[in-house]
Amino acid sequence: MFKLSSKYLIATFAFLVVLVTYKHTQAQTTGSEAPIYKNGMVVCANPDAAKIGLEVLKKGGNAVDAAVAVQFALAVTFPEAGNIGGGGFMVFRSKSGKTATLDFREKAPAKAFQDMFLDAAGNVIPDKSLATHQASGVPGSVAGMFEAHSKYGKLKWAELVQPAIELAKNGFRVSKRAASELNWAAKYFKQLNPGKSYLLKEGGWKEGDLLVQEDLAKTLELIRDKGRAGFYEGAVADKIVAEMQSGNGFISKEDLKNYQAVWRNPLIGNYKGYKIIAMPPPSSGGVALLQLLQSVEKYPLHRWGFNSDSTIQLVVEAERRVYADRSKYLGDPDFFKVPVDTLLNPAYNAARMSNFSWAAATPSANIAPGNLPGYESDQTTHYSIVDAEGNAVAITTTLNDSYGSKIFVNGAGFLLNNEMDDFSSKPGVPNMFGLVGGKANSIQPNKRMLSSMTPTIVEKDGKLFMVVGTPGGSTIITSVFQTILNVIEFDQNMQQAVDSKRFHHQWLPDEVTIERGGMDAETRNKLKQKGYKIVDRGPSGRVDAILVTPTGYQGGADPRGDDDKEGY
Repeated sequence: MFKLSSKYLIATFAFLVVLVTYKHTQAQTTGSEAPIYKNGMVVCANPDAAKIGLEVLKKGGNAVDAAVAVQFALAVTFPEAGNIGGGGFMVFRSKSGKTATLDFREKAPAKAFQDMFLDAAGNVIPDKSLATHQASGVPGSVAGMFEAHSKYGKLKWAELVQPAIELAKNGFRVSKRAASELNWAAKYFKQLNPGKSYLLKEGGWKEGDLLVQEDLAKTLELIRDKGRAGFYEGAVADKIVAEMQSGNGFISKEDLKNYQAVWRNPLIGNYKGYKIIAMPPPSSGGVALLQLLQSVEKYPLHRWGFNSDSTIQLVVEAERRVYADRSKYLGDPDFFKVPVDTLLNPAYNAARMSNFSWAAATPSANIAPGNLPGYESDQTTHYSIVDAEGNAVAITTTLNDSYGSKIFVNGAGFLLNNEMDDFSSKPGVPNMFGLVGGKANSIQPNKRMLSSMTPTIVEKDGKLFMVVGTPGGSTIITSVFQTILNVIEFDQNMQQAVDSKRFHHQWLPDEVTIERGGMDAETRNKLKQKGYKIVDRGPSGRVDAILVTPTGYQGGADPRGDDDKEGY
């Protein structure tokens, strides 16, 4: 079994933000590459998917229609993370302010069991939860899109899937970055897919090469013609089960047919007058984000300034405590009583921060999950869409690792996820992102694994203010948190907030990772003297977001990827 490159342990992703009206206006530039458009804009990691979403809106489709079209387009153009073989979450806000969240996270197959990734001695088997057929949960993306469209869509389903079919059948030109990532993954594709040639090219990929995916096009045609049944039943389901059987995988026809996306009540919080609409469990993102905001709310971050030593120290100490809570108390609410109300009680989070000292770092060894009375335990793609009427959608979906398990469904042309790694294979043993878990997130049949995905919508004075999200594995929560602070506390425009260097702490390991160039020498020395271990790292996440300003829409396309933005 191979060892995954650390360069790709942070989940890959794509991100799309779409806002649109149909009369073109001249952009007004305000600050560092943050033009404001009167009528709308597109911010996207893949231009083909962005154009498809924009065309849907121009035809009169709403934000959910565009989301469906974009999801399937990304399954073609962004195979690292765009998917039909994965799952995710949607946060929705209507033009009138009504909110809803949709959980289409993958589920453990019925044959799954708690110790399935342990050897006879009770030790975790390296890579078994990452690069085998047993690593895959039952996919939820197609069911999620179908459910969202059934409730909110305006245009016909077939019309929304067709553009992705054409991209798969006719091909699209790969970027320099995409060519590099495909070439990196080629050795794993060959090793794990004997007899298959998907995403492989003799001599390697180069910028501008045409990528055609005929089997994927046929799969999408069945989804176009038969809706969710085109994936969860019939020929595609047969191919998934055959693929499972070829590698001792667990997903059955019953698992596929029985899968359902679930509507859940959004988490609602407040931060200094801003309303935060977030995803509830089995996403840990919403709970953790609201805990973090509560933990820092009383402090004068604006006065301290962006990435000052005081700001970094406070945020790190909040992150340390919140990630400790995550390890014990968060899981699938259908299987485990998640104490959301207690975790989001301001008094609880104030108490958690009460032993924070400015004089020195609090060692993670001294921080345990909070004591709750009565308690009985990166690659990803995000896109945000706002339509002409003001309906907003924030969706994050994932295969977990870059290209998921790297295993294709033979004859169907799509990649399987390796989301089973997001369960706690063994209490206290970290997953691929270094996250530690326990009983709440143990493996059980038909259970949804815990996630860090944090699709979020922010309101101000009862009106839409921001739509935001990111990939990045365990760094998703802290990246969204810091991006929101960059706008609200540090007066950054949307592009600046996305560009700004990010840092991260997740309780264990006890270290602060920061993007290179994100901290000056004086700040670094002050923090080191207080006992903080600081580790430089490469790019963290690729936040793409949109801000609603008094004069129009302002987007932030993350320069860490191929992201781009266009205005209308």
